[in-house]
Amino acid sequence: MKYKVLIVDDHFVVREGLKLILETSEHYYVAGEAENGQLAVKLAEELQPDVILMDLNMPVMSGLEAIEQLQARHLAIPVVILTTYNEDDLMVKGLAMGAKGYLLKDAKRENLFRTLDSAIRGETLLQPEIMEIVFQTKRKLAAPAAPSPSSTMPGYIPVLSDKEKIVLQAIAYGHRSKDIAFDMGISERTVKAHLTNIYNKLGVDSRAQAVAIAMEQGLVHI
Repeated sequence: MKYKVLIVDDHFVVREGLKLILETSEHYYVAGEAENGQLAVKLAEELQPDVILMDLNMPVMSGLEAIEQLQARHLAIPVVILTTYNEDDLMVKGLAMGAKGYLLKDAKRENLFRTLDSAIRGETLLQPEIMEIVFQTKRKLAAPAAPSPSSTMPGYIPVLSDKEKIVLQAIAYGHRSKDIAFDMGISERTVKAHLTNIYNKLGVDSRAQAVAIAMEQGLVHI
């Protein structure tokens, strides 16, 4: 089975480069292309792709606006954002909106496929260098109105079990739940249970947010 990919980027060269890479895969093929968010939403409805590679800065409609439109139309299609080194703030916003991963436009082939594979499974995969950017930007943009155990209680460090710490460190490195389960000798369901406990203790609702808080508290290192 091959999964359908919709490429959304206003630069022809970027779209062509991604197409060339995807053509080497036995699992993915390019079902469509769009040069702006408006067309992306239209094609998403028509083509029903399995995953979307979405640029952030585009004319007519941005990638973030397109993600909002997809959600408003109840199109539950995983989105992987294509970004550059100077779009840190937009990356954080996209993550908060539910994007399943980020790829720098010069990402290596193996990173592209790993991120797509993760998005198809409904998981969020961030490379360590991207996670570091998200963390730094989060600190810069942190607002008093954003409640979490670490922000509402100065000096508070959540108490995690040893296994929860292992799981948290593993997701900080971008490891999949399946791989974590194998390495720890436990079931994937148990890994997900650990993640739920971690989210509750840290006051977050995503892997990326959990890692960001954990890094801030010195619970994990990249």
